[in-house]
Amino acid sequence: MTFTRTKIPDVIICEPTVHGDDRGYFAETFRADKLEDFLGYKIHFCQDNESKSSRGVLRGLHYQLPPHAQTKLVRVIQGRVLDVAVDIRKGSPTFGHHVSVELSAENKRQLLVPRGFAHGFVVLEDDTVFAYKVDNYYSVECDRGIAYNDVDINIDWGIANDELNLSAKDTTQPMLKESNDLFDYGVNYYV
Repeated sequence: MTFTRTKIPDVIICEPTVHGDDRGYFAETFRADKLEDFLGYKIHFCQDNESKSSRGVLRGLHYQLPPHAQTKLVRVIQGRVLDVAVDIRKGSPTFGHHVSVELSAENKRQLLVPRGFAHGFVVLEDDTVFAYKVDNYYSVECDRGIAYNDVDINIDWGIANDELNLSAKDTTQPMLKESNDLFDYGVNYYV
């Protein structure tokens, strides 16, 4: 497995080594020891989630506040998505910046989205199955979001706006500059 830092160094692309032959393939999709050695800190994933969506479904941008902040390790089992992580750590040199990575069943890439980032994805193919690990349980009281179409963040979702399919919740999220529920850069949210 290889790990690559993105333009926001705390967001990591994880790529498994795929061993294939005429029977199919085998890939180790997660190894805690290798990921923790690369990161320099421990991660204890406690829950796996999965969704199936049609092309144009946009989920996000979501995050949870402490004490239920979450790191996510996301991947696509079937289909394709454009996956996005937005830095929402006040005082960070990359505050308000984002990373976009295409994840697919074919490329088998994964994205590690640490605590302090909002996360979302748009589905690029019908019948896409998206899976992710989280290191903290869901908490409705700590659940927050940022508007997917925040002009200051300026995400190119790669799909026309009139083709997007959003939940009612995701159409009413605040702009980043309107949100008081953010993280502080330099604080260790893993203790």
